[in-house]
Amino acid sequence: MAEARADRTALRALELLVATDSHGSISAAARALGVSQPTASAGLRSLERRLGLELLERTTRGARLTETGRATAAWAREVVEASDRFERATAALRDAPTARVRVAASLTVAEYLAPRWLARLALDGRTTPGSPDVELVVRNSTDVTDLVLDGGVELGFVESASVRRGLRTRTVAHDELVVVVGPSHPWARRSALRVDELVAGGLVVRESGSGTRETLERALAAHGTRLPDHLPHLGSTAALKTAVQHGGAVAVLSSLAVSDDVAHGTLVTVAVPGLELGRRLRMVWKDGVALSAGARRVAGAATGT
Repeated sequence: MAEARADRTALRALELLVATDSHGSISAAARALGVSQPTASAGLRSLERRLGLELLERTTRGARLTETGRATAAWAREVVEASDRFERATAALRDAPTARVRVAASLTVAEYLAPRWLARLALDGRTTPGSPDVELVVRNSTDVTDLVLDGGVELGFVESASVRRGLRTRTVAHDELVVVVGPSHPWARRSALRVDELVAGGLVVRESGSGTRETLERALAAHGTRLPDHLPHLGSTAALKTAVQHGGAVAVLSSLAVSDDVAHGTLVTVAVPGLELGRRLRMVWKDGVALSAGARRVAGAATGT
């Protein structure tokens, strides 16, 4: 890319030349631009020196453009008109209504990742026109994919291990589920658990359709076991943490969701060797549908592109 020229001709000087050509005299050009005639004359003399060209023929009866001056004025007019188009276009961007984008996210993504992305968009919006106004709908992963497929939202963010047909996906983060208990729970002093102990040990889980529950069920299935029937299920991570901290329950939750609690000692993680609880957090959108400019901005914030 060529570097900007520090000695570029001033736009105001070109406007003087164009006005002189359009109005037939320096005095008429000065009136049109709202400056005094001496100021306009001085500006044109300065432009002649700057360009090294004789633009005006001066006589006792006044001044008129030379042939060189008329040719230069024609080129200058293109520059002035381009500048006018630039000003109108940028004004239109400033005055345009803010794009509104509706996205949906599963609970873990909505609580622990989406706020960072939206903050990044807000910061970008201070310097880049067109930052979208984002409406974030919070649902479990199954409901998020339903909304995307039905056209209720443009983008979805899910934590489920599987994605339905008709959707395109991109990984935005990696996560790991961990087993947590309260600090007074007997398991808080255990270095590790067996899978069968976990299953029979008083689990509370998320509702069906939750990506967290699906990941746990898949991990247990790999060990030839499944969740017991009629386990208590709760609809939010906060509710599960409360059940663990104050009710003596056991839960399997995102490491993103419990990192602060573990650091403060209000929750304790317990290892279950061999139980694979890693997962990808993914962005999904409807196959064959072009994303709006605002949705592309959201996607860029989520993926760091």
